[in-house]
Amino acid sequence: MYSLVVLALDEAVAFDVTAPIEVFRRTRLPDGHAAYRVRVCAPGRSVRMEGFRLETEWGLEALEGADTVMVPGRLEGAEALPGEVLEALRRAAAAGTRIASVCTGAFVLAEAGLLDGLRATTHWIAADHLARQYPKVRVEPDVLYVDNGQILTSAGAAASLDLCLHMIRQDLGSAVAADAARLSVMPLEREGGQAQFMTHQLPPLPSGSALEPLLAWLESNLASDVKLEDMAARAGMSGRTFSRRFQEQTGTTPLQWLLRARVRRAQFLLENSEYGIERVASLAGFGSPTTFRDRFRRVVGTSPKAYRTAFRANSVTSATM
Repeated sequence: MYSLVVLALDEAVAFDVTAPIEVFRRTRLPDGHAAYRVRVCAPGRSVRMEGFRLETEWGLEALEGADTVMVPGRLEGAEALPGEVLEALRRAAAAGTRIASVCTGAFVLAEAGLLDGLRATTHWIAADHLARQYPKVRVEPDVLYVDNGQILTSAGAAASLDLCLHMIRQDLGSAVAADAARLSVMPLEREGGQAQFMTHQLPPLPSGSALEPLLAWLESNLASDVKLEDMAARAGMSGRTFSRRFQEQTGTTPLQWLLRARVRRAQFLLENSEYGIERVASLAGFGSPTTFRDRFRRVVGTSPKAYRTAFRANSVTSATM
């Protein structure tokens, strides 16, 4: 039987604590016996959770000898962690314990120095913040989880279930993991990563930018075959000056901006219209369905068909933009 400890912290997100508990406690070996001994520990025997208070039976000593430690995300604006929590995590890591974070729990691991030089993920909304605050961490915002071997991180709270199933498969094999997935009403593997759930916002312009009329025109003409020289001419600049000015003001290149705008248009059409893939590709300005599928998968992390299946509105009428 594997020993798994969930570290409960003040102002932790409730789902981040309870979801791993449920998944691992329900996991059974082929003979019906429990596969994991699950314990919940905290710096004190009582912690303030999101909306309620949790009484625990174990303190931080429970991390000693555990096979796996799960670290939850915390609410925005949570107070600084006690040094004893960070030190307990460092000792566990030094002892070879597998440590996994849920959602913004990656910030806890980063604060403890456990992610320095490693790949990591967190909820896509917090990914840029994690990268800025901890520049030694190689943040990957478009995946569901990252496995570095001993240290693992997951994206949003639901992605913690993907990570739990991944760890169960590592420990006990695919058959046991598949049973755990069925009990969680989850696929053993989800197609695509976190990118399909991200809001692909266009970079904002500085107030009063001379590029505003151009970007408004581009959004109204995404279906057209717009080239870099067309954009430069409309902005009244040489190609080199335009590209430099555009990147200075948006943080991206004109063609990358155009691709992102076209992907947003395609997402809207896939979610809210009955148009076929060829029509969506044309209206979003991708030219051919083949190009559309390739570029869409590159940005969103899944196919247009799979995206539509996952995100299409229940009641769809023919949509225009």
